[in-house]
Amino acid sequence: MTELLIAANPDPDSRLPYLLFVPLGDGIVLRTSGTWPRTKALYCYQVHPDEWPDEPDVVERVPLRSCARRGAAVEIVAARARENRSQLVFTTARGRDAVFWQSPRTRKQARPSVRLPSARAAGISELEIVVDSHERYAYRFAGQQVRVSRQALPCGDYGITLDGSLVAAVERKSFADFVSSLTSGRLRFALGELASLPRAAVVVEDRYSLVFKESRVRPAVVADGIAECQVHWPTVPIVFCETRGLAEEWTYRYLAAAHAWATAEPAAIERIGAPVLAARPASATATRAGTGTGITTTGTGTRSGTASTTGEPAPAAIRAWARAQGLEVSDRGRIAAPIRQAWERATAPME
Repeated sequence: MTELLIAANPDPDSRLPYLLFVPLGDGIVLRTSGTWPRTKALYCYQVHPDEWPDEPDVVERVPLRSCARRGAAVEIVAARARENRSQLVFTTARGRDAVFWQSPRTRKQARPSVRLPSARAAGISELEIVVDSHERYAYRFAGQQVRVSRQALPCGDYGITLDGSLVAAVERKSFADFVSSLTSGRLRFALGELASLPRAAVVVEDRYSLVFKESRVRPAVVADGIAECQVHWPTVPIVFCETRGLAEEWTYRYLAAAHAWATAEPAAIERIGAPVLAARPASATATRAGTGTGITTTGTGTRSGTASTTGEPAPAAIRAWARAQGLEVSDRGRIAAPIRQAWERATAPME
């Protein structure tokens, strides 16, 4: 019966204390941080088979039922009742070859089984999200009411625009890329650019707890760097989501909320640079197509996002404002007088 051998790493300068011999072909030798992936996936580093010692200090021998390659992974089945299945996944991290040793238990912890909602975010029937043209393997938002377009963004990977201006953006990071950009200083430049927008955030496609399992960088350095970034740029939250799917869902709902905020909140409109109420002649006003929010553009590029051509507020804008305030408002028909009065008080020009 073939065996999986785990021996002590004779190299005193290595941060990975074990050597793993995988009986596949002529043998695969890896440095690793543990003897079995019980509570977390173990980082491994592949070395030449000659690095396996002539007289290894064997820590554990694991009899195997099978050991076979399946695509970019090696499936290992041990001849025992418990902790009998594991997998070596060959991948890349920060442009370098890497191997992760995982078990069904650690994989389930890293990829929780959740069912994502299909309800429209912020009540928007179809949200237009702009994806940066340099973004590789971009989110598709396939399960949501989203229309995706591509163009070069000044910052961030996903954003929403109003009248050609970027008003909200989300920077997407894998965990490895996040740690790399944080320690190299690139993340600070990105946060500085994002902070110039009315709304922006960074989403990380993994758990915050991985910070304290990091083996290539001191966990305290990463944790301190995250805290310093949040203190220096408090308007740009760094959000950790457990999976890529959850990060995509969070990005969709964040951008939808930012769209509702930018089109309805008087303070937001003032900050973006448009007047709260601005009536335009009917001949000079054109309704922005596809938004369903009553936003209009004028021939000079000025936005009149809260007024119709007659000077009356657009019902869609009042409804969006009311929802942002936590008020109940009907989707159709006449808007209740208290809601309209509250809108008028909130948007009344200062004298």
